[in-house]
Formats: sequence, structure tokens, C-alpha cells
Amino acid sequence: MATFRLLCLVVVLVAGICTCLGQNVDPSAPEDGARRELVPALFIFGDSLIDNGNNNNLPSFAKANYYPYGIDFNGGPTGRFSNGYTMVDEIAELLGLPLIPPHSESSGDEVLHGVNYASAAAGILDITGRNFVGRIPFNEQIKNFQSTLDQITDNLGAVDVARAIGRSIFFVGMGSNDYLNNYLMPNYPTKSQYNAQQYADYLAREYNQQLMSLYNLGARKFVIAGLGMMGCIPSIIAQSTAGICSEEVNQLVLPFNENVKTMVNNLNTNLPGSKFIYIDIAHMFRDLVSNSPNYGFSVLNRGCCGIGRNRGQITCLPFQTPCDDRNKYFFWDAFHPTEAVNILMGRKAFNGDTTIVYPMNIEQLANLDL
Repeated sequence: MATFRLLCLVVVLVAGICTCLGQNVDPSAPEDGARRELVPALFIFGDSLIDNGNNNNLPSFAKANYYPYGIDFNGGPTGRFSNGYTMVDEIAELLGLPLIPPHSESSGDEVLHGVNYASAAAGILDITGRNFVGRIPFNEQIKNFQSTLDQITDNLGAVDVARAIGRSIFFVGMGSNDYLNNYLMPNYPTKSQYNAQQYADYLAREYNQQLMSLYNLGARKFVIAGLGMMGCIPSIIAQSTAGICSEEVNQLVLPFNENVKTMVNNLNTNLPGSKFIYIDIAHMFRDLVSNSPNYGFSVLNRGCCGIGRNRGQITCLPFQTPCDDRNKYFFWDAFHPTEAVNILMGRKAFNGDTTIVYPMNIEQLANLDL
């Protein structure tokens, strides 16, 4: 039965139609009749900004599988660090796909439309996030993808699988924890070992090799998310008695974003038959804050759910009562945006212009014939 379900998986990915377990499956004609799947699948790598449950069963302090997380999500708490959707949830819907399951809960035909490997507290560097104990660093997320790929390929052969994987989108959002839960932590040596530019260069070298690993496994369409204005998250603002953004932290991460942009350009030049695009999260952040009234946001400097100054000193606790007007809040907790912000960012990344996503948007990438 499992082999037959996997067979259906790849036939659906490649041919678009399969009779699976007695049901006709046609990705171009979903149940609501309104969506067309633009790509076969979406594979997701990252941290808590897009984790949807991979840490739930780990011995980890980085979990969100309890109320009020998921208060606005159909199904309640899942492990998403949000009151509802994450950015990649919105992108999946815009691609015509169902919500992508976490790797920890996916098997067989559940990987039909992709897998989410993201893990809260994970970083580009394996050592990042150790304060939270259990987490799945980017290197291990790549190994988990390889295991998924091996499982399918062993049953069905490499050619058809490679064709489907090459048409799928790989979303990668890494780096936040390499600053918040590494460089800026007093129990890590990195700040004494590297200045801001040196650390950004170190991260970029590692990041480049990791993306090359995904390319060597067959990935061809990449979406790389930059870092936002991390000096303006409630956790950092809470460290200021004036309750304002830390320009020092905002400046600290600038070299990383510049390096990632350069890396994207170089990979587009040097890796044939692939396309890498860069989402300028910092630019989106500035736009949403600068024009907050137009987007409906009136609370920009504190979390909807949390404890202490700016509700950012301790993150959202189990069964804590969150704010009522969540759509007016930019931040859900000490670190993460609300669903309202995630949805806006997902839409901007999907169909925005080159000031937001470069050199093309996700919709254009999905329709690109490589």
C-alpha cells in the first residue's frame, strides 16, 4: 500500500493526474474549483518564523504547541509561532497548494505537495540555539530532505523524481537565530571572535555551501528570505529603557543581508538551470511600519502576548490571555509577527516588484520554465 501511494505521489507530481486509492487526483482542479497548482510542491527550510510543528516532540524549550499560539488558526495550536498563519502558509495557498505538513508528521502521500523542515531555534551554524536544547539546524534539515528524497527515489526511480523536484519551489529563511541565539548571547564566543562583517562573511560561506547541497540534490527554484529589522522586535526593544529600536542590532545584520544578496546573484550566474530569488524582508518591514495606518496596524513596539516590558521580556506563556485586537498588532510575541503581518509579507513576496523580491517574484519563479 505504501509503495502504491508513493507511486501516485510522483505520477501526480510529474503527470498531474493519478487514480490514487480509488480517487481521481487532479492538482489542476482542486476541490474548490478556484485554484490551479503553479508548482508540484513547496519545500521549506528555516526557523521559528516558519516552523509549523517540527519541535513539538523534541526535548526543546523552543515550542509553540500550546494555547494561545494558534488561537486564530483552524485547528488551534500546531507548533506555529503565531496566532495563525505563517508567511509560508500564505505562499502555499497563493501557489494553489494545501498547507505544507511538518517533516515530523509527514509520510507516504502526505509529502505530495512538499514538506516543511523548519525548526525553532535553528541556525545556519549547528551550534546556534543550543540554549533551547533540542532544535534541527539547517544542515540537519537538508539531511531530512535527502531522506525524503531517497524514500521516493528508491521506490520510483530518479528521472521522474528529479523532474518534479526541479519544478518545485524551495523556500529558505535562515540566519535570525545565528544573531539572536548565538552572536548576541553572552555565553557564546562568536562576538569576541568576529566583528559584524567577519561574522556575516562566515555565515554567508556556510549558507552558500548549504544551498549548493540542495542544488546538488536537485533543487532548482530557490526563494531566499533576508533578515528583518531585528533591532525592532519586542525582545530587543525590551532591553531599552526608552522602549525604542536598537539601531546597533539593525546595523549588525545589514552585512548579512548584503552578503545574501550577493550570494543570490553569484548562484544565479554560476549554477546552470537554476533560479534564486531574494525576499527583502527588511524593506517590507520598513514599509509596513512606515505606512502602518494604511495596513491597519497601530501597535508596533510590543507583543500581543508576552510578559514584561513591551511584552517582550518573556514570550507568550501557556494559557496566557493575548490581546483582543490582534489584527492591529505587528508582533504576536517577543520575536514573531502576527498572522496579519505574515499574510501581507507572503502576498508581497508572491507578486511584489523588484524593490521587494529580486530579480523576480515567487509567482514569476513558479511560472518560469528552466
